[in-house]
Amino acid sequence: MKKNIMIGDLFCESCKEEVPHRIEYVNNEISTITCEVCDRNIQINRDMMKEFYEEIYERVSSKPHRVTEEYKADLNHFIKGFPFRVVSKPYRLIKDMNQTHQILKEHRDKHPRH
Repeated sequence: MKKNIMIGDLFCESCKEEVPHRIEYVNNEISTITCEVCDRNIQINRDMMKEFYEEIYERVSSKPHRVTEEYKADLNHFIKGFPFRVVSKPYRLIKDMNQTHQILKEHRDKHPRH
């Protein structure tokens, strides 16, 4: 899961004017909008665990096709880069998992179950 933050001017119902807002995206979809002036917060209700499982499924199921396309496009480049990718993959996987864990934790903290 990837998290991005943007600042943009939006109309705030509390401030009654256009002011800067912090817009948080998770996987390119809005998750939270917060007014930078009054701190009014709008949470977008999303099933993050479902999105997480769908993302994992998509990544795993599309991997054979992606690898095939890579070696068809440039076999020499694919073979030269393969050893580095095999060694670096666990580190990239750990980085992705830590990032995803942090996003899911933040979401749970903002949306506790009743």
